[in-house]
Amino acid sequence: MNLNMKTQLTILALSIIGLSGCAQLQNKHSASVVEVAPSQLMPQPVSAPMSPPPISSSALARQAVYSANSQRAAQKTSAYASLVGRPAEIIAREKTQPIQNTEKYQENEINPVKSVAQEAVSTFSIDVDTGSYSNVRRYLNNNGQLPPVDAVRIEELINYFNYDYPLPVGLHPFSVSTETVDSPWKKNAKIIKIGIKAKDIDPKNLPAANLVFLVDVSGSMDDPNKLPLVKTTLRTLTEQLRPQDKVTIITYASGEKLVLEPTSGQDKDKILKAINQLQAQGATSGERAIRMAYDEAEKTFIKDGINRILIVTDGDFNVGITDFKTLKGMVAEKRKSGVSFTTLGFGTDNYNEQLMEQLADAGDGNYSYIDNEKEAKKVLQRQLSSTLATVAQDVKIQVEFNPNTVKEYRLIGYENRILKQEDFNNDQIDAGDIGAGHTVTALYEIIPTGQVGWLNESRYQAPTKSADTNKNTEYAFLNLRYKKPNEKTSILLNQPIKAQSKPLSAANTDTQFTIAVASYGQKLQGGKYNASQTWSDIQKLAKQSSHPDPFQIRSEFIDLIGIAKSLSASSKD
Repeated sequence: MNLNMKTQLTILALSIIGLSGCAQLQNKHSASVVEVAPSQLMPQPVSAPMSPPPISSSALARQAVYSANSQRAAQKTSAYASLVGRPAEIIAREKTQPIQNTEKYQENEINPVKSVAQEAVSTFSIDVDTGSYSNVRRYLNNNGQLPPVDAVRIEELINYFNYDYPLPVGLHPFSVSTETVDSPWKKNAKIIKIGIKAKDIDPKNLPAANLVFLVDVSGSMDDPNKLPLVKTTLRTLTEQLRPQDKVTIITYASGEKLVLEPTSGQDKDKILKAINQLQAQGATSGERAIRMAYDEAEKTFIKDGINRILIVTDGDFNVGITDFKTLKGMVAEKRKSGVSFTTLGFGTDNYNEQLMEQLADAGDGNYSYIDNEKEAKKVLQRQLSSTLATVAQDVKIQVEFNPNTVKEYRLIGYENRILKQEDFNNDQIDAGDIGAGHTVTALYEIIPTGQVGWLNESRYQAPTKSADTNKNTEYAFLNLRYKKPNEKTSILLNQPIKAQSKPLSAANTDTQFTIAVASYGQKLQGGKYNASQTWSDIQKLAKQSSHPDPFQIRSEFIDLIGIAKSLSASSKD
């Protein structure tokens, strides 16, 4: 079709305007995170113009500016490309790619090796969170990629599973057991496993519960793996409620709203109706909503009962106070009211995992990541007692290693739970809580004296020797402090860890499986301490210790090892 000169000039002007808009969008992408709705990416229908508009002087000016800017940008890209030795077209294309994933994780340095001669005492707070495990699983299953290193917290991977540790007897609300085995990672090294088992409480015998559901209904929750899954999760918990339990529901987005006043667990239909009507829209002001949730929880506080806020969100707070330290400090202060704070994380891309995990820590609650309906049932159905009922508070572990028998050690995991030595005896220092039925595991890898370790031998400091034969029969001495719920004075219990070990193949099945999970976590973190251990070695160790497995959780873990192996840099590794 032949076009007259006026029409051709009009099309040229429109093209120039479009290119200018693209350049502005490109600049915006390079400056900040940009979210583009799918509808904006689809070709839009263009109706035929009634009559071609004349080219304006401003359009011609934009053409000149765009041409000049494009030329300068191309020159800069070409210069940079020659400097770094990469094709200019690839660099130019990368600059225009929008940043999609803005998930936030706390940066944690892997615990270093310690010399017993220089630092014989190791102190940390226990951790019963499990969110890292299901979040890592989401990366492997749904995203088809290895998780960010900072998303991997080994203690949360290990404590995701239940272990058949001895039940508590006597006055203490939990038992403590240890086992020492040969390490699969380093020749002549040993692994000390510390296992804690809390007493269980039948859900029917739980104290009356005062629960506040704090539900994020902002626009960022409008995804299938967010608000719809939140509703499923809250329905699961609602089905477990008893007549003596009370539920309050608060929603927050651009504003906070009390959508359900305190309602008896007997009136499930009313609670479920409120849950079913939840819809996502607006911005996210989490700080004001958290304050409102504490106010409501305190109004209906049950003495000697369970008083807990459960926040369900992706943690994407973008209105009001959004500073991480400020929010954490507020929750830490509010825990003094006797109301605990549990976080249930949902979603991808903009998920703020650091905030979710640390708020639960500060609020004497627990953190779980819900990636599917099965996980919701695990956390809020099968493990309801441990999720809601606390049997021991501010639980701290301190291990003093014997320089006569141990040369070096490293704590596996618990990087963001490390305490100073003097914090152990200070009852003002907060630590982790244990829920009913919880099992908690900690692992140390040690180098016995006389064996080659990670560190060079000291030229001037000779190994410590003792004439006391009793001191040569122990690897370490374990101290543990805890408080009974709502009490201010801690209780101390302790026991020695004998200087004896067994081959890993002869170890308890739970110990073998625990070490398989730790191996998996270390490998996901880069394998710094795995030595020559391969993914296949880890999978083999997990398989031989995968039973009993009533809910097929351990078999699922074996599958995850296989997925991680296939995604690693070398499938042979």
